[in-house]
This record gives sequence, C-alpha cells and structure tokens, in this order.
Amino acid sequence: MKYIYKITMAIALLMMSSISFAAIGQYNIVLVHGFQPAQLKTRPDHDEVVRDGGDYWQNFWLQHADARIDWPAHERIEGKIASDYLWPALKNLSEQETCLSGCILVTHSTGDLVARYLLDNQENWLSNAGLEPLNIVGTFDFAGAGGGVELANIAVNLAEGGGWLNHAMKKAVSLWMGQMPTKDNIGVLNDLKVANARQLAMWPDNRVPRIRFVGNGSDFLGTTSPFIPGSDDGVVAAHSACGAADADEFDSCSTTIEFDGKLDYVHKGVKRFMPLHYPLLMGDKYSHLTIFNPWHKGKVTATDPELVLGDNSRITVETVDKDGWFGKKYRFVRDSDRDTLSELVHALPQ
Repeated sequence: MKYIYKITMAIALLMMSSISFAAIGQYNIVLVHGFQPAQLKTRPDHDEVVRDGGDYWQNFWLQHADARIDWPAHERIEGKIASDYLWPALKNLSEQETCLSGCILVTHSTGDLVARYLLDNQENWLSNAGLEPLNIVGTFDFAGAGGGVELANIAVNLAEGGGWLNHAMKKAVSLWMGQMPTKDNIGVLNDLKVANARQLAMWPDNRVPRIRFVGNGSDFLGTTSPFIPGSDDGVVAAHSACGAADADEFDSCSTTIEFDGKLDYVHKGVKRFMPLHYPLLMGDKYSHLTIFNPWHKGKVTATDPELVLGDNSRITVETVDKDGWFGKKYRFVRDSDRDTLSELVHALPQ
C-alpha cells in the first residue's frame, strides 16, 4: 500500500523566517563552490580562481545559474577571501541588480560556510558603501560543511606536525585532498576545523533559511569514514551537513526517518539545529561529490512530508509498506529512482 503526500515546504519555513518564498524560477541563482584542495598548492591568481569556479559547476548547475561567487582555497575566509573575492562579487551583484527580485544561493561543501559569513555581513558591507543590500531569499546547501570537517582537523594537525597520526589517517587525508598538506599551504583548512567553523558567524542576524541536502555515501569506499563521527558522505559528517547545533555522532538529520528512507525512531537523529537550518532531502547512496552532480545514486527520502518549497512544486513523496501491512515502511521522493538529487532540487518549484 502507498500513501502519497504533497511536499509543500513553505509554510513552516516562511512563518519562522518571515520571508516570502515562491518558485526558484522567479529568482536568480548564485553559485558558491566548495573546497578545491589543488589550489592549496597551485595558489591560483584571480583569473585562475574564476576559471576553476566555472569548472567546479560545469556538470549541472552552471547552466542553471545567473552568477557565481568564486574564492580561492589557499586563503582564509575572514582574510583575502572576504576582501578580494566576496566583497567585489557582492558589489557587482548589487550594482547589476542581480538580486533585486530575489536570489537563491546554491552552495556545496565549504561554500556553505563561506555563504554563512557572506550572509552575516553583506547588508552592512553594502549599506556602508552606499549600495543596496542583496535580497537573498534562501540557500540550497549540498553536503554543507558549515559545521566543520573532521578531516580538516587531521589535515592541519598533519601539516603542523602536531600529535601522532597513523598511516590510515594520512591515507584518508590524501584520498580527500589528493595531496599531503604542509604548513605553507593550509589556507581555508584552518576555517574548516570543526571548532573554528562553528565559531564563524555562528548565530547570524539574517533571517535567510538554509535548506539542506545530505548524502550518506562515500567516494573513497568508506576509507575516510572511521575518522568522521556518525554518518557521513565520505568527507562531511551528518552533524555538519544536516546543520546540527552540536557536533556529535548523528545517524540521520531526523529522529523519525533513516537515511535510506526507513520510517523508524532514530536514536542518534539530530534534534537541535543551527538557526534557520532545515534539512529537506537525504540520499543514502549519494556521496560528497555526487550529491551536486548529475549522477544518479538511488532513491532519496524527505525528512518531513509537510515541508514545502512553493505551492507549485511537482515533488511528492510515497510511503511504501514492505512485507505487508505490518512490514517496514519507507518514504521516498517520487521519481528519485529516475532523477538525480540535483535534478529533483532544481525541479522542486516547477
């Protein structure tokens, strides 16, 4: 037996955020990419950073975007990333009136942390320069690293030569980064350390809802998972990607549904979230890199069938009884057996 629910995400979010959400098609999309470890070594100039930013999104989201905010991994967020990249991008977006009718930021990985700092400062920066602040109505955060990355703690420790690191730890870092960091090329890794990330604009004044999309797969055959607490996507722990208020060993973004869609009590599900952070879709097989790319990795589930993103959303969820009426129940997003997670997100308000 199946029970079909309409995903109507706005009412709960909008009442809490005091923001009027409509369809994504009515808003411009601004991309904020994630950590690019090769840049720690190459230390790209501005033109190279822009080129890398375009390459980052080329598989899917680039064709749907109206603008990008590119930044270099070898710098710090509160340093040159803010002064040399975020500020010029914000100034340009304001002058071009790109967000006059509203923008949605689409972020991946560390882009979540960069966006949080941007959201907390853009109004003051632009107002002080005599410019109109951006009308950012929400963010779509894929595999968000705003709560920090445990692998970054290990990488910085390795680079600085502090403490004891075994071969498995070094292997995990090298798989993630494609290289071994040194004390001269740490850059944004310092911001990604869990304690540091959670102190960066931790309680923002803005009222922008952060909509989260979370995976539980791995690009490294599980090699990195022993060093990441709870469930993870091969790089980012669930506590970070879900937007949990605490860094803990969580096994789901919800206490009522598991990553694979099984409806059940989850003892280690997230109960408290950072302000205005709302996990929406979870994909059990989606990894850190596949979650924002057009690569299908199986069905996805919705954390709450009552959450909505606009009255015109074509997304529905189905609750499936397995092994009869008294069997296990699973909730899946309709068409997720066919469409990728990014395709589902892009189609939410269609």
